[in-house]
Amino acid sequence: MLGSSSTDAIGPGSVFQIDATVADVYLVSRFNRTHIIGRPVLYIVQDCFSKLIVGLYVGLEGPSWIGAAMALANTAGNKVSFCSQYGIDIQEEEWPVHHLPQAILADRGEMLSDNAESLIMNLGITVKNTPPFRADWKPLVERYFKLTNERTKSLLPGAVNTDFMQRGGRDYRLDAKLDLMQFTAIIIKCALFHNNHYRIDNYNKDEMMVADEVEPIPREIWNWGIANRMGKLRHVDEEVVKLNLMPSDNGVVTAKGIRFKGLFYSSKSSMKEQWFVKARSSGSWKVPVSYDPRNMNYIYIKKSATEFEKCYLLEYQTAFKDKYIEEIEYLMEWEKMQKAKSLDEGLQAKADLITEIETIVEGAKSKTNKELSLSTESDAQRKKNIRQNRQVEKEINREIEAFELDRQPNNKNAEIISLNELEEELPSNPLDLLRRKQREMLGKINE
Repeated sequence: MLGSSSTDAIGPGSVFQIDATVADVYLVSRFNRTHIIGRPVLYIVQDCFSKLIVGLYVGLEGPSWIGAAMALANTAGNKVSFCSQYGIDIQEEEWPVHHLPQAILADRGEMLSDNAESLIMNLGITVKNTPPFRADWKPLVERYFKLTNERTKSLLPGAVNTDFMQRGGRDYRLDAKLDLMQFTAIIIKCALFHNNHYRIDNYNKDEMMVADEVEPIPREIWNWGIANRMGKLRHVDEEVVKLNLMPSDNGVVTAKGIRFKGLFYSSKSSMKEQWFVKARSSGSWKVPVSYDPRNMNYIYIKKSATEFEKCYLLEYQTAFKDKYIEEIEYLMEWEKMQKAKSLDEGLQAKADLITEIETIVEGAKSKTNKELSLSTESDAQRKKNIRQNRQVEKEINREIEAFELDRQPNNKNAEIISLNELEEELPSNPLDLLRRKQREMLGKINE
């Protein structure tokens, strides 16, 4: 079968093609320029009819769906505003694209996943993959990658050099000087050059284009196509595009909050309509949720393809604030491990506590039973004397426990009193005798 991606695309926006590649340059961190962070991933979205670059993303993701979603969101965004974020001033006519296409053509697995396809379908876009028998469709973005590499590689410090392993060759990674923002600015400059100045000498014009003397420059072809061909461009609010590009799942409304991925959230509607009170009394229920796994501070209850409500992470879960979902899952798993470890340690500590208590009890039994064996007091007398024994013990404890600052240690040697002397001095009141005995014990404690 003969043909090309441009002849099968009837006009601007009929088909956009997306692809990704790992750039041939090493970058440094914006936050510490001595740190080399490796090679970035470059995503490009290109209009098959005009060859115009309609969207791009430079990041450290993937190649993956997250990076592809960023590039697709960029196609719907205002390019004047986008360029200004990187210190580049342009006019609207220099990059007149903020639209979604009728179809997306992809040549990578991440664009063909069920998750990605369902998200694209929510925006009314058909997802296609390059058929194996249409090799002429595949190189569109690949050719652009090659052109960009040719235009920039010799100018970039840290560019990949396959000959560095030769004896005496310097490791090109150590030459890295650009950060992610600066490299993105270079890629934007390349896209602007391509769109506004690059001549596609082998572009297959039809009779109308020949008659209208259309310059084979992407922006000129794009503008002519908008005026003369029935393209399928649609403008959709950028936030709606992002909503439908984010992964989605179900959250659960519970008495503790909207539970999602082990985290809890609330929203204005949930508070106003007392969802959590209802969940406590009537049981939980599910709600559809969209989320960005790179930042779980917020999730979005999806009311329709164009409506959403923002939900906020509850304050007591600050440990998970500003974290990637992978970091959160790791922290949760770590907490489970710590809990299990703590449980084992708690069981051991409990066993140790029982042993220690039993040791104290056995000592108490031994001392008490020894004195009981020498006592002539009956059980009835022991029970009868509980109140007065308590009173005496209280008085002695007060003497022991009373605050006395700058107390001097009692170094007085214990006196030896003969039994006869003791008998002569024995008080007639048993309560006085008990007090005396306990005071003697107090003296020994203070020594």
